[in-house]
Order: sequence, then structure tokens, then C-alpha cells
Amino acid sequence: MKSLKHVAIAGNIGAGKTTLTEMLAKHYNWDVQFEDTTTNPYLSDFYEDMQRWSFNLQIYFLNSRYEQILNIRRGENTVIQDRTIYEDAHIFAPNLHDMNLMSTRDFNNYTSLFKLMLSQVQPPDLLIYLRCGIPKLVDHIQTRGRDYEGNMSLEYLKKLNERYEDWIAGYDHGNLLIIQNDNLDFKNNPEDFGTVIEKIDAEIHGLF
Repeated sequence: MKSLKHVAIAGNIGAGKTTLTEMLAKHYNWDVQFEDTTTNPYLSDFYEDMQRWSFNLQIYFLNSRYEQILNIRRGENTVIQDRTIYEDAHIFAPNLHDMNLMSTRDFNNYTSLFKLMLSQVQPPDLLIYLRCGIPKLVDHIQTRGRDYEGNMSLEYLKKLNERYEDWIAGYDHGNLLIIQNDNLDFKNNPEDFGTVIEKIDAEIHGLF
């Protein structure tokens, strides 16, 4: 476990990333890097006017996650990261561009910056992808009741899910564990959480 520095959780909005991140951090005694949603100055504005704020939001997330990765690699402890730098560039930014919510000029600028950052950082030692169908995503989003997510369309969520599947199918940066979350309730069911732990333990022991 000493050699394990960086574990990352990937998944669509409402997939259960933050909940699983918190639970795994507690179980393994890992440090945590959460996605910056509470102090993000663009998030609520973005959901009110996606076209106006899409570039600002994506640059903010890109910078935040780049800084997180640098800190993880400099540190001594194992860190679990809630969402990855890859998801910004392979899912959210191109989706906004395709929906005409980010201009081609801004998208090209963003992509150029991402490629430069990516050349400076290492991938996670283990990437855990939480796969979730639309019904469960919607249920989670409605249950947590974040105001800024209230305007999110079902079509937007579906497009993101399709992009996630395409990205994961071609992911070749490092070790990948896919967890099918549709029939799991790791938050409330200890047996389900135990199943997740068994899968992660097997991956970790295989790495080192």
C-alpha cells in the first residue's frame, strides 16, 4: 500500500462518486481531494446560462484538478480524488462544444491547455469508474437536491453518459476498475460496500 499514491473515482453526475470517495478514504485511511463544488464561483451561474459560463467553468475545474494532481504526487500519503482531469477534457468540454454551448475558439484554447497540463502529470495508479444508468443518476440528483442542478435536462445527462462510456472504452492511461453501480447501495448496505472493497483490494494487490 506504501507505493500507492493516487486513486481516482470517475463517473457521471449523480453516480455516487463523492459518497464512495468518503467511504473509501475512511476504510483505507486515505487522504481526500474533493471536486470543488462548494466554493466554485462559476457553478451556479453555469447552470443558469451554460453558453455564457461554460469556458470559465471548465478552465476553473481544469486548473483545480491539475493543482490537485501536483499536490498528490508531491505528498507522502495515498490520496483518493473525486473526479479526474480526464473527465473535464474528454466528456464535459467536448459535450458543451457539441451542444453549441462553448465556441470552437474557446474549446480549442481549452484543449491546448489540457494537453500541455497532461504532459506534466502522471495518471492515477488506479482509476475506479462508477457506471450508472440514467434512472439511478436522476434518482441520486433529485435526492440530494442541489439547487444548481435543478435546471439540468435529461438529454444533457444522457449525452454525458454516452461520452463516459466512449471514454472508458478507450482509457489506456493506467489501471482501471469498473464498478456497476445500478444494483448497489454501498452507502446503506454493508454487504454492497464489502463487494466494492473486495474488488479494490484485488486491484491493489495486483498492482503491488
